[in-house]
Amino acid sequence: MADKLFGTDGVRGEANTWPMTAELALKLGAAAGRHFRRDNQEHRVVIGKDTRLSGYMIEYALTAGFASTGMDVFLLGPVPTPAVGYLTHSLRADVGVMISASHNPASDNGIKLFGPDGFKLSDESEAGIEQLLQDGARLAKPENIGRAKRFEDARGRYVEYAKTTFPYRGRLEGLRIVVDCANGAAYKTAPAVLWELGADVIPMGIEPDGTNINFECGSTHPDAAARKVLETRADLGICLDGDADRVVLIDETGHIADGDQIMALIATRWAAEGRLKGDALVATVMSNLGLERHLESRGIGLKRTKVGDRYVVEEMRASGHNLGGEQSGHIVMTDYATTGDGLIGALQFLASMVETGQKASELARVFTPIPQKLVNVRYQSGQTPLEADRVQQAIADGEKKLGSDGRLLIRKSGTEPLIRVMGESLDPALLDTVLDDVVGAVKQATV
Repeated sequence: MADKLFGTDGVRGEANTWPMTAELALKLGAAAGRHFRRDNQEHRVVIGKDTRLSGYMIEYALTAGFASTGMDVFLLGPVPTPAVGYLTHSLRADVGVMISASHNPASDNGIKLFGPDGFKLSDESEAGIEQLLQDGARLAKPENIGRAKRFEDARGRYVEYAKTTFPYRGRLEGLRIVVDCANGAAYKTAPAVLWELGADVIPMGIEPDGTNINFECGSTHPDAAARKVLETRADLGICLDGDADRVVLIDETGHIADGDQIMALIATRWAAEGRLKGDALVATVMSNLGLERHLESRGIGLKRTKVGDRYVVEEMRASGHNLGGEQSGHIVMTDYATTGDGLIGALQFLASMVETGQKASELARVFTPIPQKLVNVRYQSGQTPLEADRVQQAIADGEKKLGSDGRLLIRKSGTEPLIRVMGESLDPALLDTVLDDVVGAVKQATV
């Protein structure tokens, strides 16, 4: 247990391999239960999951762990991650859990924890749980062991809530929408919300079998949905990831809009309406320089954080902002949700379409991105390639070459053993040269 358990988005790894084993999940459930249990009160935890086969194993192990410390367990079944945040607070639970590896393949899984306010845990809370896990959590007396039951109304509650975030009574009649649910957690909820709001819905990725989540579908593989938009002459395509906390959009021409474009549209619209708190958007260091320059031209600020929607939310809460997110498609609107919500983000875009009468293509290209390129380099456990002198020198040389018209961002992934090398420049040829040099140095350091 010497390695740090929690990463940028909970605990994550290959299923049935440490730390994503049933044994660890049981101990983690007991530690989290003891951390959040309040004396002389009813103790409750809600557990949701996506559609991965390993979700069953982890769900039952967590249930045993929580029950062993006196927590009553409400099992939500497959629901989006934002639904867990919403229901944790709505049901007055002490803690919420989402079992998901988000956009990762089916062979991976993860455990995300939410506090009683529905927000993801702070670093301090995670550290406290890790300490309890190492020390061994105190178990409940036999008469105080928790109970577990299926909460059958979880999807229905989230569907009804999501519909309330769409502000126009005219609703979505007359709009044809392709929605790709990535064979994941939103395979029932997202089509239901859109259909009940009046849209003609063309669903994709709604046949999960435990192994096909995110496989050639969803927000990380939007090409199939783009083809479907063109084939069916749809007005909009919505691509969610496996746990539906991310979204990318496809306009009627098949053009794909990432999280930066969606955030730019919502920020501009909210600022004009006087709804953008603090007159600023919170995004990560990955967001495009083009977004920053667009916001500056509109008198809107941009605050950058480390990569990870939890860090975006922490800054939003600390500074009183209500809009933030990531280029990858996490759209966080604390007026509506405690974490990224792909469906509610898409509904805000649809609200702009209904309000303005404009096509998706007229709304989804808010700014011209500065050329950006990302290269991933895999490394082995125990290696520290970023500390190598040749890598540091390549980075320094690259930053000097790019100057003020570009930037470099090199970091370790928080969810996979990857070094992510990202660069931006107004000169694409120069960008390629700089990235080739840095990537080459990183690869040499991993040999």
